[in-house]
Amino acid sequence: MTLDRRSVLRSSARLAAFTATVGLTATCSSGPDGGRTGAASVAARPQPSHLTESPGPAAGEPSPGEPGPAGGEPPAQPPLAPDTPLEVVTGPRTRPQLALTFHGQGDPAVATALLTAAEQHGARLTVLVVGSWLDEQPQMARRILDGGHELGNHTQNHLDISSMRPEQAHEEIAQCAERLQRLTGSIGRWFRPSAAQYATQMVKTQAQQVGYQHILSFDLDPLDYTDPGPDTVIRRVLKSAAAGSVVALHMGHQGTVAALPAILDGLDAKGLHAVTASELCS
Repeated sequence: MTLDRRSVLRSSARLAAFTATVGLTATCSSGPDGGRTGAASVAARPQPSHLTESPGPAAGEPSPGEPGPAGGEPPAQPPLAPDTPLEVVTGPRTRPQLALTFHGQGDPAVATALLTAAEQHGARLTVLVVGSWLDEQPQMARRILDGGHELGNHTQNHLDISSMRPEQAHEEIAQCAERLQRLTGSIGRWFRPSAAQYATQMVKTQAQQVGYQHILSFDLDPLDYTDPGPDTVIRRVLKSAAAGSVVALHMGHQGTVAALPAILDGLDAKGLHAVTASELCS
């Protein structure tokens, strides 16, 4: 069952940034601690904060993108650049790439149609899945990976995680991670908080305790979950999309599926290619 995100929200080459002194190249920019998104078509783009090195997987734990216990062997996602921040809002502004990221939930036929449309255009997506959706549609985890896309964690029940007690937030993240691990052999590289653009410090801490070293935020939100119609979704994305953008979209909406081919054509016309979040930050 698709949750009403509106009611949930109401209830609650690298980035061109040479530093002249140390010569550090920032790769992906991070967001402010504890920020929350409002109902705007384009989210504010925060300034980069401290860049942290991404540690590798623990001993005996599958790497992100590693093939799961069943199905074919999907393309492995590249390692992230060592200066990738804890919370990623945008990718490098110097490469002609952006990430189309999707809330993973909804009618599996609609989700499959969206994946197929992306694949026909040579685009690779990042899908942040809701764990309860995987309980209902476990086959979708392999379908996403087998199409060359990337899987991440968007909590178990898609509730307002920022308002939860730490132990509740931990369970929301851990339960979805368990399902990803069981179905694919990996918890995935990315966690995105539910009902929020940015993660609070509490949510960051709980995500790290579960095993996520990176939070995936976004800087462009066309509000496709409000079902404004394909033409509006297309216009909002193409108006604001730029190199390094991380776009927040939703799989369970027919208007988004209908809009995707024109979005991809429009991005091609702007010289931009849709890659996974890991490719964007590699």
